Amino acid sequence: MGKSLYIAEKPSVAQEFAKALGLRTRRGDGFLESEEAVITWCVGHLVTMSYPDKYDGSWKRWNLEALPFLPETFKYEVIDNVKKQFGIVAGLLNREDVETIYVCTDSGREGEYIYRLVEQEALKSPKKRKRVWIDSQTEEEILRGIKEAKPLESYDNLGASAYLRAKEDYLMGINFSRLMTLKYGNGIARFLKKDRCVIAVGRVMTCVLGMVVRREREIREFEVTNFYRVIATFGEEKSYEGEWRAVAGSTYFESPLLYNDNGFLKEEEAQAFIRQMKDLGEEGEIAEIKKTKERKKAPLLFNLAELQNECSKRFKISPDETLRLTQELYEKKLLTYPRTDARVLSTAVAKEISKNLNGLMNYEPAVPFLNDIKESKSHQGLAKTKYVDDKKITDHYAIIPTGQGLGALKSVSDLGRRLYDMVVRRFLSIFYPDAVYTKVAITTKLGEESFFANFKVLSAEGYLKVVGVPGNKEEEEISDNLEFFNYVQTLKKGMRLPLKNMVTKEGKTSPPKRYNSGSLILAMENAGKLIEDEELRAQIHGSGIGTSATRGEILKKLFSIDYLKLNKKTQIVTPTMMGEMIFDAMDKSLPSMLNPELTASWEKGLTQVAEGEITEEVYMEKLNGYISRRTNSVRTLNNQGVLLERYRQIATIYHKGEK
Repeated sequence: MGKSLYIAEKPSVAQEFAKALGLRTRRGDGFLESEEAVITWCVGHLVTMSYPDKYDGSWKRWNLEALPFLPETFKYEVIDNVKKQFGIVAGLLNREDVETIYVCTDSGREGEYIYRLVEQEALKSPKKRKRVWIDSQTEEEILRGIKEAKPLESYDNLGASAYLRAKEDYLMGINFSRLMTLKYGNGIARFLKKDRCVIAVGRVMTCVLGMVVRREREIREFEVTNFYRVIATFGEEKSYEGEWRAVAGSTYFESPLLYNDNGFLKEEEAQAFIRQMKDLGEEGEIAEIKKTKERKKAPLLFNLAELQNECSKRFKISPDETLRLTQELYEKKLLTYPRTDARVLSTAVAKEISKNLNGLMNYEPAVPFLNDIKESKSHQGLAKTKYVDDKKITDHYAIIPTGQGLGALKSVSDLGRRLYDMVVRRFLSIFYPDAVYTKVAITTKLGEESFFANFKVLSAEGYLKVVGVPGNKEEEEISDNLEFFNYVQTLKKGMRLPLKNMVTKEGKTSPPKRYNSGSLILAMENAGKLIEDEELRAQIHGSGIGTSATRGEILKKLFSIDYLKLNKKTQIVTPTMMGEMIFDAMDKSLPSMLNPELTASWEKGLTQVAEGEITEEVYMEKLNGYISRRTNSVRTLNNQGVLLERYRQIATIYHKGEK
């Protein structure tokens, strides 16, 4: 009987497979072997796409007239520094005693691509191949993945989309980087007093540069508007404040003297209004009191983008660092697969969720919450909640604790442990009831003018018992003075209360916020829109820029080539002078590459290939046509003079030390 060959992505993963299978292995050079099986690894990519000069030596020289470069068939080669491991894997693939190949690279598009390239370059004759698809590295999950492994052909569409993604990045990168460098590189180099300037262009990278530069220019061009709110205080010993708004019926309804409906553009107008109000008398009448309950459910679970955003805010770490820590926790069996876009669980996982919960009993901070969950039996109804939805899962479900590997937590850094605790708490919170707020809204009238007061108190902790009451602006408005809140609730419609005071408060309009590394990842996930509402985010799921596996690396590259800069303390992202110049060169020549919606549509197309909705041929025809048209268009442009003027304007801003 022939042997099985297991091909993992890393040596550490190979060892976990050997352990889960209970194999007594001997260590070879680049593999493990037992009587029944051989386990090897790819150490990431072993094969890459060849540069254009491997097709024809003339492509070594960059030539504007020769573009576009659009080969009919693509060439590949083994990466120099991993040739030895490639040779080992190739030898094992072709061993006569190897009967079945189990593909155990990371369960996702990139992992699929890593293996298929090796097979393409190495496998000499067809063999039985099975794809192992797992969501964590626990022994139970590895064994399930092997038992339920499907023929590799079942993942051919995913493999096709992986090849297309690489071809797209390759063709856009090579053609547009050469095109832009040959057309505009010398002009930028001369302006910056550099020897040369290679303009790096990427399908996702260039779009992200555009998002950051546009945001910076919105902030720069923003004009602050001062306005003056009017605040009245009603009551005797106890009192409350109400803010005036020019609603229908007000003398100032839709008046040009106002900014929006709650502030005067000039302080003297606000003071004149106060004098008018005081002339009306010394009492206000409660025109309306509304008492409501607001219920708030626990947020959806973490996907990688959401986790990167949260870590950027809480811990001030980069998306790249968040992924590194989460990957470490995954490899130590503590968390499920990190490179996921889903924020929900599958029905199958929901049925077995008690295993995760029981395992977490060994994590001391979770025990009080687990006891609550056990008592309420809330985990039994999980499948019927919004946290379980098979339709919203493509490759992997959300990031949750496995309930295993807790012994390894001691070897994790303090930051890694804090990240783990955050994931655990988000997970446990979905088994808790809603947080409930009691709200009171009071409308107080002085003549025809209305003053509005809103009070809110947390009346039932619900899931906030697990994650804590957030410290955002909304929560800061919650009154923790129950005595005062009880007083507010005694007020009745028609009551007349003395006007104690009326003052103006100056306000200012605020510019848009700069992206931080986490909010930029979220904006990438949402096609360039920083959408805070998670329900709205769910509606455009799958239309993002890049993927959960690549977004952090793209940001890292933009920082390394000095197009963007990152403040490591605050994680705020801003453009550099060169980044802005390159943005303008792109904007005047290849503006579509800066368009988040268009960039997202390419990603959507790859998803459609993976799901079998469109063919590779259709996608490649569209891609080649796009590159040809854009290349021919840019070649004929004569806009260097316009760009030089823009560079001068940008230089003035940076030389003023605005950055």
